Amino acid sequence: MPVHPSAHPLILHKITQMRKATTSKKYLSQLMKEVSTFLCYEATASLKLEACDVKTCVGDEKGQKIAERVGIVPVLRGGLGMVESMTEMVSNAQVWHLGIYRDKTSLLPIEYYNKLPKKVTVHTVFVLDPMPISGATAVAAIDILKAWGESMKPQRELAIVFVCIVASTAAIQFISEAHPQVPIHVGLVDAASIMPGMGDIADRLFGTDGAELMTDEQDGMVDE
Repeated sequence: MPVHPSAHPLILHKITQMRKATTSKKYLSQLMKEVSTFLCYEATASLKLEACDVKTCVGDEKGQKIAERVGIVPVLRGGLGMVESMTEMVSNAQVWHLGIYRDKTSLLPIEYYNKLPKKVTVHTVFVLDPMPISGATAVAAIDILKAWGESMKPQRELAIVFVCIVASTAAIQFISEAHPQVPIHVGLVDAASIMPGMGDIADRLFGTDGAELMTDEQDGMVDE
């Protein structure tokens, strides 16, 4: 099972700050960006390299460069908070968006937004979803990407990597069983019901949770 929980002290420390109910929207956004940077570093370790020539200050030299074209697919809305970190690390990555929600009656994932191009133009796609709870949305996103990547066969297969900040054990198991070949990079794995979680991370990130305005102290960016 290609599941890679991070044991990095900084990631675990910053996730604790993200969990705090008093963490302001501004600070939460900063923390998400920082944690996503660390996870991106770990998740991109499998990218392939190729040799290249480089002109240095002292002459020509041999070097290496990323041999793959990379795509980034944030799952709306929460995944948007992870995009900037990924694009800063992989500056030539292409970004597309998927919108999927879970129907309250059937509990099935419903696709409502899809901006994937008709032609597959990348080799590897990183799916970003900060907090999968059941894993159904993540599996639906991967299903969509695998179907999209069918046009690449038989020459090659689209590589998909799933990146999340906090996930429930149930979500990890569900994703792994549905797509055992997809690596999962996760900051921290919570209990089956994703407790304590991070609240409704998208609402907190975009200020749509209806919460009262923070006090000056709460709105500060003090890393306690």
